[in-house]
Amino acid sequence: MSNQRAHDPGMPRSRMLKNRVFAFAAAIAALTGAGSVAAQDFSLGWNPRSGDVWIDTQLSDVNRYGSRYRQPFVDEMVRYYGAPRDLVSTLLVERNWAPGDVYYACAIAQILGRPCRYVVDVWERDHGQGWGNVAKQLGIKPGSPEFHRLKRGFVPTYDRWARPIRIDEDLYRDYPDRARAIRLRVDAERGHDNSGGKAHGNSEKSGKGNSDNRRKGNSNSKGNNGKGNNGKGNKGGKD
Repeated sequence: MSNQRAHDPGMPRSRMLKNRVFAFAAAIAALTGAGSVAAQDFSLGWNPRSGDVWIDTQLSDVNRYGSRYRQPFVDEMVRYYGAPRDLVSTLLVERNWAPGDVYYACAIAQILGRPCRYVVDVWERDHGQGWGNVAKQLGIKPGSPEFHRLKRGFVPTYDRWARPIRIDEDLYRDYPDRARAIRLRVDAERGHDNSGGKAHGNSEKSGKGNSDNRRKGNSNSKGNNGKGNNGKGNKGGKD
C-alpha cells in the first residue's frame, strides 16, 4: 500500500521525494542502530557517578556496545563474570537496565565473591546514590586494590569484544606495552609540533637574512655606480 502511495501519479512530486528520503533514512538507522542508545530511556536512568571519570566513560561505551551487540554482551557476563543468563537477559529486556549498570553490578559482585543478583538488588534500591557510594557501601573504596581490579577488568573484556580501549594512567603498570605505545604516540605528536615550529622559525630567519643581504647588496651596488662610474669616469673623460 505504501509503495502504491509513493508512486501515486496524483501525489505532489515534493511529497514523493520527502517520503523516499524519510524511508531511506529510516532504513539506514535500522541497519546501523544509530541513535538507539541516546534515545533509549533506561528504567533506572543513566547517571553512574562511579567516582572515576575514566570508569564513567567506559560504562557509557559499554551501554553503546551492549545495546547494539546484545548477545556478545550477555555471553561475556555469563562466561567471565558468573552471572546467570536469565538474570542478565531479564535485566536488559524486561527491566530495561542500562548495559553499563549490568556490567558494573556483575563486575563488583565478582570482586566481592558474591552473586551478581545480590549487587543488582542493592543497586536497584540505592542507585540514587551513584555507583561510587554503593561500591563504598559494599566495601570497595576508591584507590583500594579492589577498586583497581575493577578498573583493570575493563581491558580483557574489551579485548574479547575486539573493541579499542585507551587505558587510564592508573593502569600503566598493569599494561606496560600499551602505556609505552601511548607515550610514544604522545612524544611523536609533540615532536612533530616542535619540529614544525622550529622549521617555521628557521624559515623566517632565513627569509629575513636573505632580505637583509639583498638590501645590503643593492646599497653597495648603488654606491659603486655613484662613486666609481659617475664620479671618476666622467672626470677622466674631461681630461
